[in-house]
Parts: sequence; structure tokens; C-alpha cells
Amino acid sequence: MSVEVVTLGCRLNAFESEAMKREAEAAGQDDLIIVNTCAVTGEAVAQARQTIRRLKRANTSARVVVTGCAAQVDPTAFAAMPEVTGVIGNDLKLKSETWRALPLGFGLETSERVRVNDIMSVRETAGHLVEGMEGRTRAFVQVQNGCDHRCTFCIIPFGRGNSRSVPMGEVTAQIARLVEAGSAEIVLTGVDLTSYGADLPGAPRLGQLVEAILKHAPALRRLRISSIDSIEADPLLIDLLKGETRLMPHLHLSLQHGDNLILKRMKRRHAREDAIRFCAGLRTARPDFTFGADFIAGFPTETEAQFGNTLRLVEECGLAFLHVFPFSPRPGTPAAKMPQLPRPLVKERAARLREAGAAALVRHLAGHVGKAARVLAERGGLARLDDFTPVRLVAPLEAGTLANARITGHDGAVLLGEVTDR
Repeated sequence: MSVEVVTLGCRLNAFESEAMKREAEAAGQDDLIIVNTCAVTGEAVAQARQTIRRLKRANTSARVVVTGCAAQVDPTAFAAMPEVTGVIGNDLKLKSETWRALPLGFGLETSERVRVNDIMSVRETAGHLVEGMEGRTRAFVQVQNGCDHRCTFCIIPFGRGNSRSVPMGEVTAQIARLVEAGSAEIVLTGVDLTSYGADLPGAPRLGQLVEAILKHAPALRRLRISSIDSIEADPLLIDLLKGETRLMPHLHLSLQHGDNLILKRMKRRHAREDAIRFCAGLRTARPDFTFGADFIAGFPTETEAQFGNTLRLVEECGLAFLHVFPFSPRPGTPAAKMPQLPRPLVKERAARLREAGAAALVRHLAGHVGKAARVLAERGGLARLDDFTPVRLVAPLEAGTLANARITGHDGAVLLGEVTDR
């Protein structure tokens, strides 16, 4: 074993894990396990601890270094674990010098095993790209990190820090290199993408960045935006999403709830009507536009009627892909001090919301059956439509290949299709 990275949590963590693995291997590290943790729920933190113990049991000689949001928020707790060699903060984990300077062992004292800075003092973020994270199918470019908002349920700003953006010129230069190297699709990633640019000279918005990418990379075939806060989407970005065919018709939205009072208690910046209007506007311009969304079930004080508003929002927004989280009180957040619902009720509502999401996905898949579609091949016989819907192909293609396909059916989770021509 040389360097193994175990990723917990969000897609941004998966992206950063690839960058860490590259940097650690380039630094000559060996017999090293990096655990990239998540802090979004208490269950995620517990999972991190279980994973660390399991990995050490299976690899007794390996050094285990813990990083990520849970490690940033509570580094001492992880450093106290006997299985852990050291803890590295979020602002240090992607720096090459961090892995070059990593010794064979940290100090014996708990305090000496922690290398975590005050994340709120970080003012810049470096651009990172990953070539070949999914073969040559798509490359990920991190353009933003951190979050300036303080939603009452969320611990992530304390793990990621305030919002920081990568300058536009650096982003466009990275993407030009990726396109030249043959990447079929570029995905823009960040913690709060729609806050992009507020900290840069001239305060460019995300729409300006997207426009610049499309202009300066004319050979780029597909540009995808990962997850956004729809209420913060600027007018130029919306216009591009409506009319630019190289910008993929899929967004994952941070909605969190479907009831306006709960949204206020969450300290969100949108109302349910805003979400409905946003989805309808894009779908009117591009009928194939597809949406996913994050939701929290069982937020403190949530009534059955308020939960019902979330269930209805799934259909009213025409959502296809749901990420459902049962509410988990995070110490230090305002929501942890609010009147809590019984845990069995929280889990029951999360299960019902997941059922609604599964039914929505089936409706979405059924709407594609019998149609022709353009697909981008991934590994393992899978491909993706422009709207990110997964397709299992009868005859697999080489990863990164764009082809035309006919959708023949679905199995409730993915579409089934066959290639017609390339």
C-alpha cells in the first residue's frame, strides 16, 4: 500500500480526496491512509470514527491521518483516538507542502498531532483540478470554497471557513488545459457556488465566470454546474442556463425544506414560491431541464402539515433526484437549541421523504423511455444523459465517449439504453 484515501460525505470531498492522493503520492508518502471526513450530521461524525477504527484494524502498520470538516471542527477528539497518527485542517490538506513535510510520525502528545488552523482566518483558496477522476469522462475544477451564510442547522462554515473564490483567469486557464488534454466534460465545484466572486476584485458573479469559460474554451463540449443556492443565481447565469446548449440542463438545488416558516427558522434566504418559480422558469426555456435537491426532514418544531409542504414541493418543482437528511442537531448551531422532535419521528419522516423521492425518480425515468438521447460514457457500462440521468448501456463504450443512444427502459434506479451511433 502506498497512499489510500477514504472519502466520507459530499462530492466536493471526493474531488478533494483525489487532489490529496495526488499530492501525497508526489511527496513520496507510503503506507499512509487519509480519511477525509464529513461533519454535516452527527451520524457522519460517528461514521468517521467507525471507519478510522476499521481501517486501522485492517492495516495495523499504516499511519492514519484524518482531515475534512469533522476534523476541522473537532480536531482534538480525533487526535485523541489511538488509531490516529495526526489531524490536518481543511486549509492545509490540498497543499503540496503539507504532504512533503509530513513526517513518519507526529508527536506523541495529542496537541502535537494536530495541524489545524483557524479556518475563519483563511482569505484565499487555490484552484485545484482533477484530471481523470472518472477516467477521461469528466474533470472537476474547484472554483470556490467556504460559506458566508449561517443557516441555523449547519456546521459546515466552521469546517470550511468563509467564502473564497479562485480568480477567473486561473479558472479559465485550468479549464483550457483540461480541454486540450481531452476532457469531455468540466464540472464546476464549490461549497456555495453562487457566492462566487464576492471576494474578488470587481466582484464578478458566477454567470460571468461561466460566460468567460465558454468564451475562452470554444472546444469545450459540456460544462456542468454541480450544486447551487437558486435564490442567489444571478441574471446572467440564469440566461446562460436557459440558452447555452453547452451548459448542461441539470442543477442540484439547496432547498432544505418546503415550508416558509421552517425556512425562516433555518435562516434560509428563499421561500417555497421562489423555488417553484426558479424551476418553472428554466424548464419553460429548456423542457429537458432536470433538478435534484437537498432536504432536511424532522427539523425542530416541524409539524405534520409543514412536513407535508416539503412532500408537495417535490412534485411542484418537478424534482428527480433527492438527497434526504434526517435532522441531526450539531453542537454550537442555533437549531440544536430549538425544541427537538422525537428521533423516531425524524427518521420516519426522512423515510417518507425518501419514498417520495424514489417515486419522483421513477416518473422521471419513465419519461425518457422510447426517446433518443445523447450520452457520455462512464466506466462500468454506465453513461449519463445531458441532464445527468444515469444510463446502463447494453454494449459498454470507452469512458469519455459521446454517443447517441435509444432509451429502452429503466429498472427504477437507472435508464437502460443501446447505442445507435457515435
